Amino acid sequence: MYKNQLGLAEPLHNYIIRHANAEPPLLAQLREETSTHPQARMQISPEQGHLLAMLIRLMGAKRALEVGVFTGYSSLAVVMALPEDGYMVACDISRSFTKTARHYWQQAGVEHKVDLRIAPALATLDQLIQENVEPFDFAFIDADKGNYENYYERTLQLMRTGGLIVVDNTLWSGRVADPTDQDKITRTLRQFNQVVAQDERVDVLMLPIGDGLTLAYKK
Repeated sequence: MYKNQLGLAEPLHNYIIRHANAEPPLLAQLREETSTHPQARMQISPEQGHLLAMLIRLMGAKRALEVGVFTGYSSLAVVMALPEDGYMVACDISRSFTKTARHYWQQAGVEHKVDLRIAPALATLDQLIQENVEPFDFAFIDADKGNYENYYERTLQLMRTGGLIVVDNTLWSGRVADPTDQDKITRTLRQFNQVVAQDERVDVLMLPIGDGLTLAYKK
């Protein structure tokens, strides 16, 4: 069972899990494999993956962007939900982490939908902007927190009107709401949350799922 990071009572958390669709077997296998990884805490929760897939289907999204792949759970959830002619640009700096992701994309028969860019994500995003690529429908940001504002600004430029950006870890185990917590990452996320909340270019919703998700809908 995935650790509930926001302190939801375990019986209630388990009840919620039992009363939703079961996690797809391949995603469950990937999650189990990643659970032994030294950086396993970086993986999103099954509920988050389910939500991302549902958002893709609700939007009828075809073009997706991901900043931060890790072992591929979120990208697999998204790409499996995309239509056959769907497409994702996935940004990461680690060939080691994304080797696992590639394996599971192949297993799911969706590797042809993924354009994996191994490079600093800011460089990839800048390149996409310079290339004036077709706007994206959906984006998921889950990478180094110090660059969240930079990722957000560039990603917003790449989105179509009516596109949706989803950002992970924005509640940071609830620490962002504790004014006595002055850890660098906590302060960075507080600042990011404030910037997005005040951004008139988007409609914003924060959800207490996993470690917190922020949804920003481009007006």
